[in-house]
Amino acid sequence: MFTGLIETIGRVTTCERRGAAALLAVTSTLPTSEIAVGDSVAVNGACLTVTATREAVLTFDVSPESLSTTTLGSLRSGQSVNLERALRLGDRMGGHIVTGHIDCIGRLTRMSETSGNRVLEFTLSSDYARYLIRKGSVAINGISLTVNNVTTDGFSVNIIPLTQTATTLDRLKVGDEVNIETDIIGKYVERLTSPWKSGSSLSIKTLAENGFI
Repeated sequence: MFTGLIETIGRVTTCERRGAAALLAVTSTLPTSEIAVGDSVAVNGACLTVTATREAVLTFDVSPESLSTTTLGSLRSGQSVNLERALRLGDRMGGHIVTGHIDCIGRLTRMSETSGNRVLEFTLSSDYARYLIRKGSVAINGISLTVNNVTTDGFSVNIIPLTQTATTLDRLKVGDEVNIETDIIGKYVERLTSPWKSGSSLSIKTLAENGFI
């Protein structure tokens, strides 16, 4: 589990395809002496398992599933990536609950500036846009952000100057693809209430009788 608060920006040294999988190596300022093989690190929001550490380099095996559902497969040597180590019990939850399991790939469609803040507009599959709500949370490339507005197939976020400089968001260009993880709470609510979607009315009484409230 992660918070969406980026610890540091890393740099890709290797992204080597190995059949349907890949080997990814990233240099960073993370304390590798505190990171063990088997630990989880979010790379641009995607939860990956550390397979080797060497000085300032972290190495990951990227599965075919991760390559097909994220932007990791398009990474090239020299590119910057957002990095966050897994949350420890007792840490402050400064962002929101981020699993590191990417829902879909979104695309930046518009960018504007307002009083030093940057407003970014993205499109994504309507299958996942339904989990977004105004003033709710979303993770973009692993960054916990507040949703400004939502449409049937897109949303916008406001980026303060600190977030621009502390993450890779200031490197985005219109047309770029990003990893999107929607808020897990909405997905759980949908799953738990799905038995009452067809053929019966979902009411306060029904929710109470089945232990939801």
